Amino acid sequence: MVTSPHTLATEAGLKVLRDGGNAMEAAIAVGAVITVTCPHFCGIGGDAIWIIADRSGRKNVLMGLGQAVEHLPNFQDAIPFRGPGSTIVSAGAVDSWEKAHAYSRAHWGGQLGFSSLLDAAIGYAENGFPITASQLYWLDYRKTEVDCWPNFRTTFMPNGRRPREGEMFAQPNLARSLKAIARHGAREFYEGELAARIAKGLEAAGSPVTAIDLRNTRSTLEQPVSLDYRGLTLLAPPPPTQGISTLGIMGILREFDLSNIPEGSTDYYHLCVEAVKQSFLDRTRIADPNFVAQPLDQWLAPGHLARKAQSIKLDRAMNWPHPFRTGDTVYFAVTDRFGHSVSVLQSTYYDWGSGIVVGDTGILWQNRGAAFSLDPHSPNVVRTGKRPFYTLNPSMVLKGDAPHVLCGTQGADGQPQTLAVLLTRLLDYRLDPCEALSRPRFLLGKTFSDQRDSLKLEASVNDATVDDLARRGHSIAAIPALSPLAGQAGAIVIHDDGVIKGAHDPRGDGCAMGP
Repeated sequence: MVTSPHTLATEAGLKVLRDGGNAMEAAIAVGAVITVTCPHFCGIGGDAIWIIADRSGRKNVLMGLGQAVEHLPNFQDAIPFRGPGSTIVSAGAVDSWEKAHAYSRAHWGGQLGFSSLLDAAIGYAENGFPITASQLYWLDYRKTEVDCWPNFRTTFMPNGRRPREGEMFAQPNLARSLKAIARHGAREFYEGELAARIAKGLEAAGSPVTAIDLRNTRSTLEQPVSLDYRGLTLLAPPPPTQGISTLGIMGILREFDLSNIPEGSTDYYHLCVEAVKQSFLDRTRIADPNFVAQPLDQWLAPGHLARKAQSIKLDRAMNWPHPFRTGDTVYFAVTDRFGHSVSVLQSTYYDWGSGIVVGDTGILWQNRGAAFSLDPHSPNVVRTGKRPFYTLNPSMVLKGDAPHVLCGTQGADGQPQTLAVLLTRLLDYRLDPCEALSRPRFLLGKTFSDQRDSLKLEASVNDATVDDLARRGHSIAAIPALSPLAGQAGAIVIHDDGVIKGAHDPRGDGCAMGP
């Protein structure tokens, strides 16, 4: 089964499976295609995080993350969200593809060549694909900003005009970059002739990222953080990601008997929201463990989570005027006939990343460095070689040693919130993935389009439930049913009898497919 937010990417992964490839090989193909067909959410100028597991008990996290540049700018008041000042972090996605390929060969008997897995992506970049409504929505949303973004208009508005939905959209410069990576390997992006062109293009745009920063970028293979949840094992990526926040939410909800709480009821939404708040109180301490100690055992200690659960008032909402981080990404997952499974997020942080298309490479660079702080007392203060706080947060659930649920979502701060309702619906209420993804969701805090510190509820939530939540003190704001603001998630459930069910969010353009 393959699930992704774009049909062409799902089809590319499915073809790899049909050709005898394994889940990792298929995921590389999906990841490559999605950088072409969803340029507003991810690209090879961004990062990737993989959760990897199989039936033998092997489990790892591949952290394809960039690091802060050697020569940091002298920021005055804040790190810019767009433009050259936001490009203070290198990009790890491409290196993660090749590391994933090596892992596949070493542990899963992978036989397909790395270059062949980029064929579909190269074809769509070179020959074009039907442009989606999602891409055009975000192009329109930023239409007053794009004139200030180097090389952006010529790349994404060819011939000086906005494309039409369904029109064929090609990226020939990106195709040449992908061909160079396919021909010479992932390190071409960091050390080869392509790397030299990237460094030159970034310098011309005013970015501080240099050839040395590119050469120093390496993915790391790490151990996931885990939590027992009603006899199942939840896996999340370690800091500097917010995976620990998702596990904290689920650890708090573990203290409640959800079998006595109807799904979709006032009590259900209230508990989920309040668990999110309690977990997020620890989140400001998350940072790169290479620079700041991360007491994971304390944050996930049963007593600590139990005390947080006890502090939840069942009849009253906790006040929540805390900052909200924005950001966009793509989630995809693959499982193969042997149970090899991967759960992946790729991102350039904000929609359209930094806005900078690097020289003649067709590569849109990320603005992940904007997630750093300039506060010298913050655990997340920017430092050379440091990785910023990452909202990227793919999830996996094991039953025994075997992968059971793969899931994740777009949505920055909304990711742990969406995962909370998705995981409870899949694990506690035993909904199938399609139904779990279709049910109403919430989003706590500010968004790019609504700066109120409110609880956003999709309009499909029952009116009586909305009224009751308001009586409990939640400041309610309505968003449309199946709103993209509530995340664009995907899920695959692998049952004990071998049946696999998967779906992608009706809030987006994607789909799930099996051979």
